[in-house]
Amino acid sequence: MSKIELIRQNLHRSRYKSQASTQITLDDDFIVPDSMDDMEKIIVNSGDVILDSVRNQTERVMIRGKLAFQVLYRNPEGGLQTLAGSIAIEEPMNVPGLEEKDETGVSWELEDLSTEMINSRKLNVKAILTFRVRSEALMDGEAVVEAREAGSGNMEALEDSPLQVRRQTMETAALKVRRKDTVRVRESITLPGNKPAMEQILWKQVSLLATSAKSQDGSLLAEGQIQIFCLYEGEGEELPVQWFEETIPFSGTIELDQISEGMPSFTRMRLVHKELEAKPDADGELRELDLDAVVELDIKIYEEEPLELVEDLYATDREIDVVREENQFDKILTNTTGKCKITDRMKYDPTDRILQICHHDGQIKIDQVEVKGDGLEISGVLEVIFLYMTSDDKEPLRSGSDVIPFQYFIEVPEIDQESIWQLASEVDQLSSVMMGNDTIEVRAALNLELLVLQPVRCPVITGIQEKPLDLEALKALPGITGYIMKKGDRLWDVAKRFHTTVDHVMEMNELDQEEVKEGQRLLLVKELH
Repeated sequence: MSKIELIRQNLHRSRYKSQASTQITLDDDFIVPDSMDDMEKIIVNSGDVILDSVRNQTERVMIRGKLAFQVLYRNPEGGLQTLAGSIAIEEPMNVPGLEEKDETGVSWELEDLSTEMINSRKLNVKAILTFRVRSEALMDGEAVVEAREAGSGNMEALEDSPLQVRRQTMETAALKVRRKDTVRVRESITLPGNKPAMEQILWKQVSLLATSAKSQDGSLLAEGQIQIFCLYEGEGEELPVQWFEETIPFSGTIELDQISEGMPSFTRMRLVHKELEAKPDADGELRELDLDAVVELDIKIYEEEPLELVEDLYATDREIDVVREENQFDKILTNTTGKCKITDRMKYDPTDRILQICHHDGQIKIDQVEVKGDGLEISGVLEVIFLYMTSDDKEPLRSGSDVIPFQYFIEVPEIDQESIWQLASEVDQLSSVMMGNDTIEVRAALNLELLVLQPVRCPVITGIQEKPLDLEALKALPGITGYIMKKGDRLWDVAKRFHTTVDHVMEMNELDQEEVKEGQRLLLVKELH
């Protein structure tokens, strides 16, 4: 009786471990610098989170960065100025099971930003931030992928061999690439001929729209748009406040030798640097805007591959004790992007007498993501902020806002409460049109990128122990017996229990397939070697 030879394979897999979230409140006061005018009224504000470092510690992660904000206000003479500042962030987050070697991904959402005047020289800034952390670990282990009689000369057991091997194929997804990279966008924009030259910039915003990332052979293609808005004083004191808006497409290629076209990916993009500066043209007039922006990519690319394992084995000429270890694999249920379209009409005070909408900006805030049936239901709001010109000479520029609720369902077959989802949302398109004396119609398209992983836990064979047959137990088994298949029975398990083989059972009962029905009668003959 020859020994059984096991062929093992190293299982190098990334595995989702845990997630955690926390909400923090920032609150600070700021003094208007002596070089700036008094504040009369705040018109609009904006804020960005800038992370400096994310450091893993045992069962927690330390997040350091800042909230950068800017406020556009009107001074007592009716002029406009921008006050900018930042609030430091240093937040430890508890993440159960986190180890220093684990991979962590941090996302955040600016839930609320409020700026209030304490007096004409002092500003209070409050913000509510939500941070979410997901951790993944690289797991190494071994599993038996083939078994054969030593010296058989091939990977398959011989037809008349007493060794019986059952194999299984598992669809798995492994994290192939986990890295951060950047795409730099530099562009020079010229003011249209019907716009006056700039005296000074009063307010500027640079935002990201309509991003996408596609796996290619040996690279990742990142695309999107950068929208710039600039509010400025025109050259010449008699000119009113002017504005300019432009959308700039960009694309960048990240070289990744280990990937191929069509690999599932989940890539978040955000602006980590955005500088917009006025420059003189050839005639010396400020008619040029130089954009210098850096888009950061948080890249995850997965590789889907079938994993062939030995599920079970036994022999009719010896006893085999199988050694198993619990293991977890991930499979991808979906990697898709949904487009949610929303329309709403906002009422405003007709005494404002809006002449023209200068600019609008939209922020998505996800309130809840819930598994419902065979999919995910996503609900949240789109917060839209408007800047508009009025007929009031004392307050020619004002702002308004609207909160539009939305709900969207993405179908995900096989999803359940144990599924792990990752969601990224962004505004793809946004428009606002005045519909009359007191109504603004808002139309928007939201991109909702979704990756859903399903953890699959199963025992894998890592080794065996061979022993001589228990002859007394073998004698106790009947040589020939009739058996009625029960619910959940597999032909493999029945053959193993009655010391025979699947092939012999099928031959004896004239079966042409291994699947048998509940209640089917079988004749079983004990095999002896």
